[in-house]
Amino acid sequence: MNHAAPKSVTQLLVAWSDGDQAALDQLVPLVNEELRRLARGFMRRERPGHTLQTTALVNEAYLRLVDQKHMHWQNRAHFLAIAAQLMRRILVDYARRRQYQKRGGGAVQVTLGHAEEVANERSPDLVALDEALTSLAEMDPRRGRVVELRFFGGLSIEETAEVLKVSPTTVERDWTIAKAWLHKTVNRK
Repeated sequence: MNHAAPKSVTQLLVAWSDGDQAALDQLVPLVNEELRRLARGFMRRERPGHTLQTTALVNEAYLRLVDQKHMHWQNRAHFLAIAAQLMRRILVDYARRRQYQKRGGGAVQVTLGHAEEVANERSPDLVALDEALTSLAEMDPRRGRVVELRFFGGLSIEETAEVLKVSPTTVERDWTIAKAWLHKTVNRK
């Protein structure tokens, strides 16, 4: 997204919220690359050999975003925060479905040539992270939102502060504390 786009994105989001379908048609090309960036960030954190592709994640998120008929978009950062939240839910649902499959459960499929690489590589367990983040959000909703916006949404400190309507210093403090708490919680399991 270019630097001039956030203002026009915000205007189009507001128009779309007001029921202007033409605004949605103009909005899609402007936010497509940003949604793809978010999806690539999510997919980099996934286990090797993940069967869900970046494009499929973007498409599923797009379908869910379009379905948000009564959403009153504040601005570009708010839109990206919601998109990140939806992508997180999609991946967590996908991970849960894979764990409960009859054959193979949560087993990672690897070729013999890649077995050593996978054995030495520790990918984060998305379901465990989601459970820890849910616990954090129950204890401290703002810190939970900070993690969601920063880690999953890829928002900057300033963008996160804008969405949460707090100072960047507060976001930095919450981010530091939340990361430490999550690291301790996820590694304990």
